[in-house]
Amino acid sequence: MKNFILFIFLLLSLQGFSQIYDPVEWSASVEKVSEAENEYLLIFSAEIEAGWHLYAQDVPENGPIATTFSYEKNDNYELSGETEEEEGVTVDDPVFGMRIKYFEDEASFQQRIILLEESATVTASVEFMVCDDERCLPPVLEEFTLNVPATSAINASADPSIFNDNVDSEEPVDISNEVETGITSAKEDKKGLWGIFFIAFLSGFAALLTPCVFPMIPMTVSYFTKQSKTRAKGIRNAIIYGISIVVIYVLLGTAVTAIFGADSLNALATNFWFNLIFFAILVIFAVSFFGAFDIMLPNSWANKVDSQADRGGIIGIFFMALALAIVSFSCTGPIVGTLLVQAASKGGIAPIVGMLGFSLAIALPFAFFAAFPGWMNTLPKSGGWLNTVKVFLGFLELALAFKFLSQADLVLQLHLLEREVFIAIWIAIFGTLAFYLFGKIKLPHDSPLESISVGRLMMGLLVLTFTIYLIPGLWGAPLNLISAFPPPMEYSESPYGVGYTKNIASGSAANAELPEGAHLMPPHDILVFNDYEKGLEYAEEVDKPVMLDFTGWACVNCRKMEQNVWPKQHVLNILKNDVVLISLYVDDKRDLPEEDIYTSEVTGREITTVGQKWSDFQISRFEANAQPFYVLLDPSGEKLNEPAAYTPDPDKYYEWLQEGISAYKN
Repeated sequence: MKNFILFIFLLLSLQGFSQIYDPVEWSASVEKVSEAENEYLLIFSAEIEAGWHLYAQDVPENGPIATTFSYEKNDNYELSGETEEEEGVTVDDPVFGMRIKYFEDEASFQQRIILLEESATVTASVEFMVCDDERCLPPVLEEFTLNVPATSAINASADPSIFNDNVDSEEPVDISNEVETGITSAKEDKKGLWGIFFIAFLSGFAALLTPCVFPMIPMTVSYFTKQSKTRAKGIRNAIIYGISIVVIYVLLGTAVTAIFGADSLNALATNFWFNLIFFAILVIFAVSFFGAFDIMLPNSWANKVDSQADRGGIIGIFFMALALAIVSFSCTGPIVGTLLVQAASKGGIAPIVGMLGFSLAIALPFAFFAAFPGWMNTLPKSGGWLNTVKVFLGFLELALAFKFLSQADLVLQLHLLEREVFIAIWIAIFGTLAFYLFGKIKLPHDSPLESISVGRLMMGLLVLTFTIYLIPGLWGAPLNLISAFPPPMEYSESPYGVGYTKNIASGSAANAELPEGAHLMPPHDILVFNDYEKGLEYAEEVDKPVMLDFTGWACVNCRKMEQNVWPKQHVLNILKNDVVLISLYVDDKRDLPEEDIYTSEVTGREITTVGQKWSDFQISRFEANAQPFYVLLDPSGEKLNEPAAYTPDPDKYYEWLQEGISAYKN
């Protein structure tokens, strides 16, 4: 049975992760413009597979490839205006640093024409590219022939996409790597949800230690002691109470998902106004935690819920749980708000998972003490330490707020909150927190402090250590512990570090002239070729394996790999010293010399540009058309191991590199 399930899974994987992608299906039609005698609409419709998106016609310079329509000149008709498109989705992309519009699921474009004769044959073409969350495909040219007015014999015809799933090939497609990649993607999603659950669970325990929640534990125990006549009934009521708390918070997460959609907030995560608004919200939360004011729900809500809680039974227990949520809102609200922002920005069911983790942490202690009231005596007494916890959370809220402000700055490339400024702000926040924990700073609601406890002292030392750790970041230290929070190294006043003198006398280019056709890729000065043959020649000369990097100027995940994975020291050492890197850009628009133009044996298309050449090479040689795509070869061009795709885990990417290098040495 186990083997059968595995077989079915592999079959599904075979269908879902095939290496040749063709996610857009085009169709074209002709419609009469009713108010005009000789005007017609050419309508081009694109059906887009789930998860992929097609870019709009107007894309900023240095962005992805725009969708571009061209029409062959004909004396029988003339164009009227520009090709129009639907509204689509517009997002602020932090990788390209610009606002980009694209289409999901489907897209429609219309071109108005005026007939100058009784009929006309319109030859049109569209060049486009599509991407998903892990890969981008090279540009595709689709051609159409339309008869105007449309006849029943032929309405429209389109040439098949050059990336057809049924590409003829003598050798079977080896999809083992893509199956593994797909499995990895699923594991990463699962890992992300577990991460959200764990963080939410810890946040729930943090909320327990606030002055709005902790004092309610003995009140809850008192309530259930009166309601429960027997121990069995007390345990039952406590379980119902815990489940009610979980249900209330999970319903909140479900509402967020239902209102905003499972994936819409994922796009908002890179929206300038989204990040700016939540920066302001988190600052307000922090100021509230510092004691300037309390964020309260209307008292009438609490009074109505309290009256329902007196009814007893399951309904009364549920309203008792609701009363807990409302009364403790001034402390839990900011934590829940922050958690929902982080979870919702990931899309899917993340808000529900987050609220499940948070509510479990809240519910377990309340249910436990309600079931076993004798354990109440083991709890520490309420006091000033609760306010200290609240202030501590306020500092964390304030630090997190600047992450959102930094994201807004990155989106518009304003360079107002560069890496050094961000780190300086965090040093100030956590340094002040350390002084607060040591009792050197007091806030209005703090109790008199004659001495500090051992726990507070240890926490203060931990925060102070973290603050000192941040300081070298002002001079270019990578700060790997917080790499996900500050802006990237290149978004800095001094990308190479303050006082750092650039030195390229290391790696492949050490003390030698660059070989023909090679250049150094900044900022890490990796020797790279952009021509396959020249790269192979150099690899044979220096006796090193080759790493083919099928990439694109408009490939988002290619940039992510170059910015987040390649700079890791163990990966970088290999790229600079142990392999010859050949980067082939499949969207390179440069024309091939006339003598190099050829017809593809795979697609039957004429290859006229450098990018088309490398794209055709990737398809014909490796039966793949997505980027990024990495292949390790020996200097004769033979594969050393299975190719790799987008691999955000540096350790896994390193293992893949080592596997190929070991095969070459053996």
